[in-house]
Amino acid sequence: MKQKKLSELTDKELLEEAKKLKSASIMNAVLIGFLFGVIIYSILVSSIGLFTLIPLFLIFKLFNNSKNKTDLEQLIEERELK
Repeated sequence: MKQKKLSELTDKELLEEAKKLKSASIMNAVLIGFLFGVIIYSILVSSIGLFTLIPLFLIFKLFNNSKNKTDLEQLIEERELK
């Protein structure tokens, strides 16, 4: 099944995507907090090394994934669905 573009979705589908995105953002926040804990632990136990760089890269990827969220919110505001 192909994934539709956001502009092709109906109002109901847009609201469902917004709900999914909200739960995904909560999960991302939990993961980012855990990864920051791993970074702090690895710095305290040893020093900055590979075990510190991997969580930093993952945090970057999680933050970078938020572009789709802003596009979805913008489209919902344009259609005045909130």
